[in-house]
Amino acid sequence: MHSPVVRVLILGGTREARDLAERATAEHGLEIVSSLAGRVREPVLPAGAVRVGGFGGVDGLREWLGGNDIDAVVDATHPFAGTMSAHASAAASVLGLPILHVRRPGWREDSDDRWLRVPDTAAAADTVVGLGNRIFLTIGRQEVGAFAALTTQWFLIRSIDPPTTALPPDHELLLARGPFAVDDEVRLLTERRIDALVTKDSGGELTSAKLAAARACRIPVVMIDRPPLPAGAIIVESAAAALNWLRVLADSAL
Repeated sequence: MHSPVVRVLILGGTREARDLAERATAEHGLEIVSSLAGRVREPVLPAGAVRVGGFGGVDGLREWLGGNDIDAVVDATHPFAGTMSAHASAAASVLGLPILHVRRPGWREDSDDRWLRVPDTAAAADTVVGLGNRIFLTIGRQEVGAFAALTTQWFLIRSIDPPTTALPPDHELLLARGPFAVDDEVRLLTERRIDALVTKDSGGELTSAKLAAARACRIPVVMIDRPPLPAGAIIVESAAAALNWLRVLADSAL
């Protein structure tokens, strides 16, 4: 008799998702499939089986989960992938599947920081109007269009891939992937004469150097808050905690 296997879909694209996939693929009793949204042209692939692309909303995800005999879902998407998290929660609920959300801790403001917290990108665009003439945007490529109507400021826009939305008329595009060093970030802020930084509260160490650089340069930071997770969500902060959750599921299936 074969031991039962728990088939798990990891909604990924983050370091935590890759870490979990690497650990879980080596675990007895777990079968892992990682899913990437496909929004980055050359993503860092996780260990094990991988699918790339969207599902087509809640109904499409529900059909995929059922058609692929998935037993559990781990949402380890980016903290700002709010729509995907909501779709995953809804689809899992319809099918009665357990779902776990992995969210790394957000960044914490230091006493020497000058952070201006805002609820979304539109509010960030309103806020930067009074913060100087040269603005550094590090919010990814999808929501840069919120700043396109700002015609009196210059923007340094950093993203992994080129934005496909409208851009502010006066800008420089810098394509780069972290991690970044603090000294390099200080040099960038200084050479480009940056007056303010706009970023999302993504958390983690991969891109946190810009915050230390802004602190060193005494530059204000417009910090965009994360969207909320669905009500009643089960949340852990690390791949290790997520693996323990999966181990409990695998043990209960024996």
